[in-house]
Amino acid sequence: MQIKVHQLTGAAALGLLLTAACAPMGSRANAESSHMMMQSGAKAADLRAGLNTLFSEHVSLAASATGAALGGRDAEFKAAAAALDANSVAISKAIGSVYGADAEAAFLPLWRKHIGFVVDYTVGLATKDKAKQTKAVNDLVGYTEDFGAFLSSANPNLPKATVAELVKGHILTLKDVIDAQAAKDYDKTYMLLRSATGHMHMIADPLADAIVKQFPDKYAGR
Repeated sequence: MQIKVHQLTGAAALGLLLTAACAPMGSRANAESSHMMMQSGAKAADLRAGLNTLFSEHVSLAASATGAALGGRDAEFKAAAAALDANSVAISKAIGSVYGADAEAAFLPLWRKHIGFVVDYTVGLATKDKAKQTKAVNDLVGYTEDFGAFLSSANPNLPKATVAELVKGHILTLKDVIDAQAAKDYDKTYMLLRSATGHMHMIADPLADAIVKQFPDKYAGR
């Protein structure tokens, strides 16, 4: 496997994924559009579409970053990481537009946390470190409980266990994509990527429905 492992390990790699500042203009425009869909007076259908767009984009960009990292394509990795973080910021702003600035500020580091665990898993694959891989998977599964608790505390229509299970599905389907990338099985990679991307509507749709139920006056129509 031709990969510059030192570029992935430690704070440098995590920083690329978590604090990258320069997103492509297309990603910024898309983020702004999705954020607009969350504003007061938007239709419920727009809310659902906006969330689906953001969560699907998350999977696509995460897979781009891990694929580039495993392939040793440093410039591509940095660009994908920057766009991935811009997507994270956009998701946090969408949450903030519903629940306020404090929720936005709390959500962003929580969301970035699972991306850090994905980095750890990717490094474990690159270095053939089984213990690191196992720890990363355990950290990711444990993270689902934290994420479920966060959304459940914000919205009583989102049971913690249900959210945790849905996020676990996202993590495991993305893990399958990364495993296929590491094995250089490109046919399998893209088939699994379709599944992982498609799975995100199972998070976006219930979240949108729960928000509309919680704030029926804010979102007109279904």
